[in-house]
Amino acid sequence: MKKILYILSLVVVVTSFSSCRTEDDFTDSIFDTSVPVVDPTKATYEFDKWLYDNFVVPYNVDVKYRFDLTASDLQFQLTPADYGRSQLLAHFIRYLFYDVYTKYAGEGFMKQYGPRIFHFIGSSGYNPSTETEVLGTAAGGVKITLYKINEMTACPQLDPTTNTLLNPYSEEDVDVLNENYFHTMHHEFSHILHQTKAYPVAFGQVTSSSYDPMTWNERDSVTTHQMGFVTHYASSATYEDFVETLSCIITDNDVRWMNRLINACCKGMRQGDKEDVLVLIDSLDITNFEDPTKPWNNFKLLKQTHVFNENTNEYEEEEGYVLAAHRSTVTVYNAKSGNYVPMYKYEDFRTFTSFKDDFLPWVSYTTADEIEGINAILKKINIATQWYTENWGLHVFEIRKEVRERQNKINDYIKNEVTIYELK
Repeated sequence: MKKILYILSLVVVVTSFSSCRTEDDFTDSIFDTSVPVVDPTKATYEFDKWLYDNFVVPYNVDVKYRFDLTASDLQFQLTPADYGRSQLLAHFIRYLFYDVYTKYAGEGFMKQYGPRIFHFIGSSGYNPSTETEVLGTAAGGVKITLYKINEMTACPQLDPTTNTLLNPYSEEDVDVLNENYFHTMHHEFSHILHQTKAYPVAFGQVTSSSYDPMTWNERDSVTTHQMGFVTHYASSATYEDFVETLSCIITDNDVRWMNRLINACCKGMRQGDKEDVLVLIDSLDITNFEDPTKPWNNFKLLKQTHVFNENTNEYEEEEGYVLAAHRSTVTVYNAKSGNYVPMYKYEDFRTFTSFKDDFLPWVSYTTADEIEGINAILKKINIATQWYTENWGLHVFEIRKEVRERQNKINDYIKNEVTIYELK
């Protein structure tokens, strides 16, 4: 708001000066227009020209891939982004982000609402005091900073003799791409959108008593899923919860969503929500339910029986269920024994061979409105997706489908569209 006031003040001053002039012919510029926009003498000219043609001209976007100290967060020790990986990421941003929204929202959408600056950082923003790392930030609705660029898989090489890619991108590479960059990107872009058009107050009321801005990072994913959050970071604040819900829909793969649904269902659901879960699965376009090797057709639940109370230094009974793959390894100090002990005690419960046919019928039902877990997640998804459509004319599951289809063709895109320029 202060920036807006300053700009308005400047307009008043300029107006008062301009009133003294009788005419303005807009003759020669006071600047040196003989200098090209992209300097052909620079070693990075070819990539700079590509950025100019693909970001500056169509979207007025500045991709800062060179290390810029003044634009960086000085509380972190940071390293510059790798030149080759910066080029590849810029291509992916154009292909998997700008082109997707332009296809469904029209040419003017990203020109009006898209970020104005992308800032690439080679390392992560690690905070030793909280043992957390920053993967991305959005500043003032105009700049998105992406970290960990140097950990991205390098561009595969094209074998000219066979016209095939050497070491093509794998599913794991795409998952990392989503986790480190595109989840962050859609998260931050959703911040920009909701700062333009506010999200409904009703969203934050679904789990209003469970947000924890101070110690959210101490929660594990299983706990937060069972509390009604898509990620543990979503439990830090309502606005983070809102954008995490949208970004998870767009970028999370089948395995992440099935683990989330299984964890969230473990404590039960309201009568009738089972059908909504199946609708959600169909909306996520999850397939291969007949394949017994898939996680949602072959998983084991543990029964959580006790939790350690650090005040009494005793275990107390606490019933719950958790995926065996997500057994908590958190330990706490037992002052009586002088040793660290597991926070939770578990016992084997049951192995499921089918999520749809075996697990869901087992889930207990209740009519209580305050039940958390899957019920809260379903409510939030409904509120967020309606807001997305009503305010922007976009269907978030349609965006997800488009992104996934493009990711499935990512090696063809690299082969046919991507050129990594060397420094000259």
